[in-house]
Amino acid sequence: MTEDELDEFLREEPICRVATIGPGGHPHVGALWFVWDGTALWLNSLTRSQRWTDLDRDRRISVVVDTGGTDFLQLKGAELTGRAELVGEAPRTGAPVDELREPELLFAGKYAGGRTFAYDGRHAWVRLTPQKIVSWDFAKIRR
Repeated sequence: MTEDELDEFLREEPICRVATIGPGGHPHVGALWFVWDGTALWLNSLTRSQRWTDLDRDRRISVVVDTGGTDFLQLKGAELTGRAELVGEAPRTGAPVDELREPELLFAGKYAGGRTFAYDGRHAWVRLTPQKIVSWDFAKIRR
């Protein structure tokens, strides 16, 4: 994908798959909502989850955002890899954090119809500023 196509794709897709390194070094993968701010992927994760425990121990992370269908040429996606940063309080209860203003607005717009971001005292923010992005769009393959 071009940079513009990738940016649009990451802003619109609703679900990603997050891979962390589990106990003993095996991968742990789970689906999650996310937002893209143009430079970083923001994940709102339960703090009492295997994902959070894994990231507390080892910050290496890989995230796949993809879409597809029943036809090979409909497959499209991106893999973003790097080191996760835990941002703000954990769990998040709403204390002002300048860095979180934009992701929380984006999240509310994407998943809550633009209403105010809801703090539930169970989630916290993870930022992935990717060190590497690989994308694909099989519709561009010529047969």
